Amino acid sequence: MQQAKRRLSQRLLRRVEAWGNTLPHPTMLFIYLCFLVIGVSWIGHYLGLSAIHPVNGEQISVVNLFNAAGLHQILGKMVSNFMTFAPVGPVLVAMLGLGIAERSGLIQTALRLMVMKAPTKFLTFIVVLAGVLSSIAVDSGYVVMIPMAGVIFLAAGRHPLAGIAACFAGVSGGFSANLLVGPFDAILGGISTEAARLIDSNYDVTATANYYFIVVSTLLISVVATWVTERFISPMLGEYRGAEQGDLKTVLTSEEQKGLKGAFVVGLVIVVGILWGLIPDQGLLRDPVTGGIIKSPFMSGLIALIALSAALMGITYGKLSGCFKTHVDVIRSMEKSMEIMATYIVLMFFAAQFVNYFNWTNLGLILAINGADALKNSGLGAVPLMLGFIFFCTFANLFIGSASAKWAIMAPVFIPMFMLMGVAPEVVQAAYRVGDSSTNIITPLMPYFALVFAFMKRYDDKVGVGTIMTLMLPYSVAFLLSWGLLLSLWLMLGIPLGPGASLFLAIP
Repeated sequence: MQQAKRRLSQRLLRRVEAWGNTLPHPTMLFIYLCFLVIGVSWIGHYLGLSAIHPVNGEQISVVNLFNAAGLHQILGKMVSNFMTFAPVGPVLVAMLGLGIAERSGLIQTALRLMVMKAPTKFLTFIVVLAGVLSSIAVDSGYVVMIPMAGVIFLAAGRHPLAGIAACFAGVSGGFSANLLVGPFDAILGGISTEAARLIDSNYDVTATANYYFIVVSTLLISVVATWVTERFISPMLGEYRGAEQGDLKTVLTSEEQKGLKGAFVVGLVIVVGILWGLIPDQGLLRDPVTGGIIKSPFMSGLIALIALSAALMGITYGKLSGCFKTHVDVIRSMEKSMEIMATYIVLMFFAAQFVNYFNWTNLGLILAINGADALKNSGLGAVPLMLGFIFFCTFANLFIGSASAKWAIMAPVFIPMFMLMGVAPEVVQAAYRVGDSSTNIITPLMPYFALVFAFMKRYDDKVGVGTIMTLMLPYSVAFLLSWGLLLSLWLMLGIPLGPGASLFLAIP
C-alpha cells in the first residue's frame, strides 16, 4: 500500500514536471506577452472597455497599440523603456560590489567559518541561517553552502541528506529573507514602484520597504527549518550507511584568516563612518532640509553604499588572502559578475517593454479598478485577501521559476488593485515574497533543483525527484503556514514592514 502511494505521488510529480518543462523560457514568456498585450489592446479598444478612475472621476479607456501611432510609440521608446526601468540600474550597481566580494572568496570563507564554529547542538540552525544569508551573493548558497552542508553533517556523524535538505530550505525557501538589503530587494522594489505609479505617479517602493519584516523572517525561517529537520527529516532518513566520507576543510588557512581580519576592520570603519553620518542631527547622510533619515541621502544611496562596502571589503580580503594579485583581478571579478547578470539583463529588457506596453494600454488600470470593486464587494478584510494572494503566488511559483519574472507580470495588476482597496504596495510585495519563497524548494522548475539533485545523488544513488519532493515538502508547508501567520499578525498589529513603509492607504 505504501509503495503504491509512493508510485502514485511520483507519477503526479513527473506529470507536473513534464507540463512545467513545456512552459517557455521566462524571456520568451515576456516576448509572447508583449504581442499578447498589443493584440488585447486592439480587441479592448474595439469593444470599448473602460472604467471610471476612483481618484479623479475620469473615464479610463483602452488605448490601442495595434496601429501606426502605437508602432511609433513602441519603436520610439524601446530604448528609454529599458534605460529607465527601475529594477535594472540598482541591481547592476549592487552586483558590481558584491561580485568583488564573492570572487575574492570573502563571502564563501565567512559563511564557512560561521558554520564551522557552530556548536553541535546549534549545527542545524547555523546551517539554515548561513543558507538564508547566502542569498546576498546570488548563487553562492547553491554552489557553496548546500554541498558543504552535506559534508558538515557527515563529519558530525549525521545523515548528509539532512544537511543538504536543511541548507536547501534556508537558501531557496528563505530566499526572500535576509539580515541585509541585497539585489533581490532592489529588483522587487523597482518593479513595485513601476506598478504603484499606475495609481500614484510619485509613489516609491524602496529597497528597504520590507526590511523589518525580512529580518524577523530570517529568524523565523531558521527556527522553523531547524524544527522540521530535527522533528521530521532526520528521523525519516535515519542513520547514514553510505561509503562517502566528508572532505571539508575544517581549518582556515593563514591567508584566509588574515583576509577575514582585514575585511572585518574595513567593515568596522565603514559602519563607524555611516553612524557618524546618521547619529548627529545635522549628519552628512541625513536629509539636509528636514534632518530626517527616511528620505535622506543614506536611504536613496543605500544600494551604492552596499556596493562600495562589499567592494572595499572584498578587495581587502582578496589582497591579503592572495586571491587578487593586481587591480586587473579586481576588474575581472566585476566583469565576471556582469557575465552572471547577462540572463537578467536580457530578461529585464523584454520585461521593461511588457510593463510599459501594459501601462500605455490602460489594461492594468482597468483590471485593477474592476478587480478592486469585486474584492470590495466580497467583504473580505486585508488579512484574508493577503493570505489568498499568498496562496495564489505559491501556485504560480510551481510553474514559473523566476521570482523577478513572476513579479513583473503580477505587480502591474495586483499592486494597483490592492492600492485601490487601501492596501499599500509594500504589503502586497511582502505577501508575494512569502508565497514565492515557500514553494521554491518543491518545484522541479527551480533553476538549481537539478544541482541539488546531483548533490544528493553523491550520497545515495537511489535518490530521485520524488525523494527530494518528499524531503522538502514538510519545509514548504511549515514555511507557508508560519510565514503567512507572521504576516497576518504583522498587519493586525500595525507594525511597519520597513523604514517609512506604509501598511494601508487612504481609499479613494
